[in-house]
Amino acid sequence: MAVNILGISAFYHDSAATLLVDGNIIAAAQEERFTRKKNDSSFPENAIEYVLKEAGINPEDLNAVVFYDKPLLKFERLLETYHSFGAGGLLNFVYSIPTWIKEKIYIKRLLRGKFNKKGNNNIPILFPEHHLSHAASAYYPSPFEEAAILTIDGVGEWATASISDGEGSNITVLKEMRFPHSLGLFYSAFTYYLGFTPNNGEYKLMGLAAFGNEQSLQTKVYREKIISELVDIREDGSIILNMAYFDFATKLRMVNEKKFSALLGLSRRMPESEILPEHMNLARAVQEVTETIVLALAKTAQSLTGRKNLVMAGGVALNCTANSKILNAGIFENIWIQPAAGDAGGSLGAAYAGYHIWHKGSRKSNAGLDKMDGAYLGPQYSGPSILSFLRKYEPIYTYFEDFSELVSLISKKIAEGNVVGWFQGRMEFGPRALGNRSIVGDPRNPKMQIIINSKIKYREGFRPFAPAVLAEDAEKYFVLEGSSPYMLFIAQMRDEFKKEGQENYDGMNVMERINVVRSDFPSITHVDHTSRVQTVARESNPRFWELIDGFKKITGHGMLINTSFNVRGEPIVCNPEEAYLGFMRTGMDFLVMGNYVFDKRCQNNILKGTIYKEKHVPD
Repeated sequence: MAVNILGISAFYHDSAATLLVDGNIIAAAQEERFTRKKNDSSFPENAIEYVLKEAGINPEDLNAVVFYDKPLLKFERLLETYHSFGAGGLLNFVYSIPTWIKEKIYIKRLLRGKFNKKGNNNIPILFPEHHLSHAASAYYPSPFEEAAILTIDGVGEWATASISDGEGSNITVLKEMRFPHSLGLFYSAFTYYLGFTPNNGEYKLMGLAAFGNEQSLQTKVYREKIISELVDIREDGSIILNMAYFDFATKLRMVNEKKFSALLGLSRRMPESEILPEHMNLARAVQEVTETIVLALAKTAQSLTGRKNLVMAGGVALNCTANSKILNAGIFENIWIQPAAGDAGGSLGAAYAGYHIWHKGSRKSNAGLDKMDGAYLGPQYSGPSILSFLRKYEPIYTYFEDFSELVSLISKKIAEGNVVGWFQGRMEFGPRALGNRSIVGDPRNPKMQIIINSKIKYREGFRPFAPAVLAEDAEKYFVLEGSSPYMLFIAQMRDEFKKEGQENYDGMNVMERINVVRSDFPSITHVDHTSRVQTVARESNPRFWELIDGFKKITGHGMLINTSFNVRGEPIVCNPEEAYLGFMRTGMDFLVMGNYVFDKRCQNNILKGTIYKEKHVPD
């Protein structure tokens, strides 16, 4: 009889649900994709309903429900923190404790009530620790039979980072770093100070860091002040934060702005305000310090475990620049990172912990492949179901019986400078669109980065785009060994494609720097000649591979811009209606859903008031 384990993350940020059947991932999805609330933290009712439906089972068929952390242990940490800081933590205490008493410490009762209503009165409800859930999400679906496990995030219960050893079906926790000393919260503090939103804008800080001048005296001064005054970095990678500067432990803010400003000689940047060179240089210094710490932690993980493989999870594991420092250092032979490394992936890790640790299910070899199925674990829509979502809009479309004919047309349209919404197969799990809920364009076009950022994504102009490249062609363009299917590593553009002699950005603002043509593929080449690469294998996503290959047949280059199908502040689209509305309300030129093609020029455009009566076949 099948063993069905449901994993849940909720109530902090990025709520999600994952279902395992006999240790295999059947489905996983974030609640935000259904509620359309970015980083939704509410109980994942919709995600749970979806994963059960995908498996064709009812709640009464579940063998266990596993929540991704221990709420009572987290409550203990909050009480001890408030006690140790005394009156300084009174405001946060008054704000937080009523919510905890009313809701969060009674999560087991809440879960019991939810599943009693669904017909399962005796279901076991389990609570692994937060960093064990992260460790399980990294190790169990990895392609390795043994590995060092490194998890780094803001904070779970007490732990802020952990090193574990994975072998067979066992995970052994070896070392932890504890609150309030946290690399994730250190990075989030500077995310806030540079005008972005903590727990949401860290990738913006990472992207901005590349604009900073590594050789600048200002960058060096920032770095030295951070290391000498804000964070004490130990040889093993553990850190001690100077809590006189950080307020996240007890107050409703990240930093003491007055002290930060006095130390750095720079006031906090207000959201949406101009980005100045000093902001770029500070971002660079913060990123460099972060990389130093992550690299030291990786070395300690190798030293403690002696393993040749490393797996990683936790929000900091989404910092692809830091990940690449580990990769290029040669500390490990192989590195695998959970694509849903943040709290959403905690639901996956919780389910795995339930299966392998509680149920004692054996871990089967996957012939050197990971078990994430390309992270394509969400809902899918095809054929008539696509049109059923769109019936009220009366859209004009062309249906292609022959998918290769569709690819030939759309490849040509991309090469001509058009931007295409690409909606296929199962939705991705995690923060990245990997070719099923994507917006694609021509990376050779020097204006494409600005076009997509300003007219489609409505986001900051400095934000870089990732290249999706045929796996077999990746080394032709990038200094990259192995694969990068989840966009979790960066790689240098090879010299023969670079445009040299244009790296002096002194005196330029951010937008002027973006407009400098740095390579033959300017729209995916960041200011430091790097790209966050996605390698696309035919086996893992044949339709996306065929599109990129179709573009190669026209242009000679097997590479496209790939960015997530959403606009700023919204989750990635889930269903056909969301994709169609996103297409109509932005500057996209074409939308492809399954074998249907929609051309912006000829829609029954109720949204914009223009009505076209004629049917249209794109030329």
